[in-house]
Amino acid sequence: MSDIETRIDIDLLMRVFYERALADDVIGYIFSDVAKLDLEHHLPIIGDFWETMLFRTGDYAARGRNPMEVHRQLHLKSAFKPVHFSRWLELFVGCVDEEFAGPRAEFIKMRAHAIANRFQENLGLIASSEEASGAER
Repeated sequence: MSDIETRIDIDLLMRVFYERALADDVIGYIFSDVAKLDLEHHLPIIGDFWETMLFRTGDYAARGRNPMEVHRQLHLKSAFKPVHFSRWLELFVGCVDEEFAGPRAEFIKMRAHAIANRFQENLGLIASSEEASGAER
C-alpha cells in the first residue's frame, strides 16, 4: 500500500470518505439534511483543504473560506455532539487506513484528530486543552 503522494490520492480519499459519511446512520443526516451537501461542488473545496494541509499549496486559502465558521453555522442549525466528531474520525481514519500507509497517511490522521478537537473546543462541546491543563493544577 502506498502513501498519499498527489492530489489524485487526496481526491480518492475524499470521495471514499464522503460516500461512507453520507450513508452513515450517525452523521449522514448532517451532510445530507443539515448541510445539504452538493458533493460534486464540495469535493474540490475539501480537496484543496487537505492538499494545503499535506503539501502546503495554499489553494484552500485562496477560496476565502473559514472552516470553523462553516461548521459553526451548521452547529447553529443542528447542534453537533461529541459522538458526531468521534464517528467522523472513525470513518475518516478507517478510510485512510484502507487506502494508504506511510508518513502522509499518518499525518492526515493526526491532523484530523487535531481538527476534530479544535472544532469541539470552539463549539463549546469539550474543554480546551488550556482549560483542561489549568484544571489539573
